[in-house]
Amino acid sequence: MTAHSSLNPAGLDKSGRISYFGLPAMEVSLAFPQATPASIFPPCTSDYYHFDDLLTPEEQAIRMKVRKCMEKDVAPIMTGYWEKAEFPFDVVPKLGALRIAGGTIKGYGCPGLSITGSAISVAEVARVDASCSTFILVHSSLAMLTIALCGSEEQKNKYLPSLAELSTVACWALTEPDYGSDASALRTTATKVEGGWILEGQKRWIGNSTFADLLVIFARNTSTNQINGFIVKKDAPGLTVTKIENKIGLRIVQNGDIVMKNVFVPDDDRLPGVNSFQDTNKVLAVSRVMVAWQPIGISMGIYDICHRYLKERKQFGAPLAAFQVNQQKLVQILGNVQAMFLVGWRLCKLYEAGKMTPGQASLGKAWITKTARETAALGRELLGGNGILSDFLVAKAFCDLEPIYTYEGTYDINSLITGREVTGLASFKPAASRSQRSRL
Repeated sequence: MTAHSSLNPAGLDKSGRISYFGLPAMEVSLAFPQATPASIFPPCTSDYYHFDDLLTPEEQAIRMKVRKCMEKDVAPIMTGYWEKAEFPFDVVPKLGALRIAGGTIKGYGCPGLSITGSAISVAEVARVDASCSTFILVHSSLAMLTIALCGSEEQKNKYLPSLAELSTVACWALTEPDYGSDASALRTTATKVEGGWILEGQKRWIGNSTFADLLVIFARNTSTNQINGFIVKKDAPGLTVTKIENKIGLRIVQNGDIVMKNVFVPDDDRLPGVNSFQDTNKVLAVSRVMVAWQPIGISMGIYDICHRYLKERKQFGAPLAAFQVNQQKLVQILGNVQAMFLVGWRLCKLYEAGKMTPGQASLGKAWITKTARETAALGRELLGGNGILSDFLVAKAFCDLEPIYTYEGTYDINSLITGREVTGLASFKPAASRSQRSRL
């Protein structure tokens, strides 16, 4: 990956740790003794039903390894980068050293984790910072997995080892300006020419795309009218990527608009296993499970922050934790986390057994993200005025959940996928009007 300049936005001291008014976070917490900010992340207190017992020793070990890295290296800097909507490139080597990129892929330098182990690592990243988990998911559970499932042996050997180390970064480009939920109707075209293909079209909302070394692009074959997949290098002539500005959520994630004008892709970089839109579903089935674990991790972090905050912050001469209504809300958050974890864990087990259906994956993603939004709202109430400050995580998590609620299938679309599965009736497209039917 091309070396990136070291970032030192306002709000970060020389060591990359967040500061307030030029003071380190610890000094500010003493100057304004309300509660400890999320830059000093609290211990995990959300595993109330001892879910660690459901994990293998290997899965427990990766969980603790990721947790330690996120609390030590990411928590101190995340708010500053989030506020500036900039990406912490200095963290990438540390995430690469965790050996979680590539997730369940075996061989080619990839870790070959169980799907549960991979899901747990996603949750632990998201517990501290949702944007970092999205960065990993796009790179690993979409781009890398597409190459692993749909690429040739030559492509796997060529690209996966460096992607697994995060020495190169990838993005995954399916969505277009006019086609989000209706992604199968995409208009980007691939035309066969001597020695390769010419890509023409646009993509939108593509995470990691502004700095990705490799772009996995989906386009419609002008000869077959089917969807094909391609690996495009970042310096390909005719390729332009522009950052999408002014997001309210996942601000650290660099989403981009991609424009392709006469972009040549050699035959060697066409993914031979992508010959229809259904081939993308092989990837989406796994990534939808992984995405469901993001709000689980986010909700764990919300509980941990609220649990500490209520014990530290005092009003009317007593800790906030002593008030009945606050205990009720905290326990509701805790219950949500336990239920979400169980649904996510069961999805992993169904997948491992080869029994998971698209409807089950969609219901898990839809229900978990919906429950996480409720959890964030409760956390926002518990923190009072500080609940609108990104310094205390909950406001940031509140915003970060909104794009997660929408991407990888909106709540409504995922509900309809499950509805189609349980009823046998598809309801995605509105029925033709009377005037339209008369013309058919």
